[in-house]
Amino acid sequence: MALERTFSIIKPDATRRNLTGAINAKFEAAGLRVVAQKRIQLSKAQAGEFYKVHAERPFYDELCEFMASEPIVAQVLEGEGAIAKNREVMGATNPADAAEGTIRAEFAESVGENSVHGSDAPETAAVEIAYFFSGLELVG
Repeated sequence: MALERTFSIIKPDATRRNLTGAINAKFEAAGLRVVAQKRIQLSKAQAGEFYKVHAERPFYDELCEFMASEPIVAQVLEGEGAIAKNREVMGATNPADAAEGTIRAEFAESVGENSVHGSDAPETAAVEIAYFFSGLELVG
């Protein structure tokens, strides 16, 4: 498998409960390394731009409100097969369906407040990373 980078967000429900370290410990235990990270507060407009792919979905407005409700931690993870590994460690979107030991099984409060976001493909990762980070901020 190739060394790759993926994008990750620790969402407001998790930052509110001070779970950043516990979540990152799971990523690191799985062999992923944080190569860029920042804690920021998104505006509703910024959240809307980031999630514009979901603009026609019924949950879009609620998602944007939630993502702007508290700080998030935006980060870039690096490792062998990082995209697939990140998604495995996060677990299923619905915490009721998430495998034991995954982030969402342990920390998610609901389908909507599921603690983490992760890129689903290399192309998505590139766009999402560029939305939050300049090349100078990616330090391996």
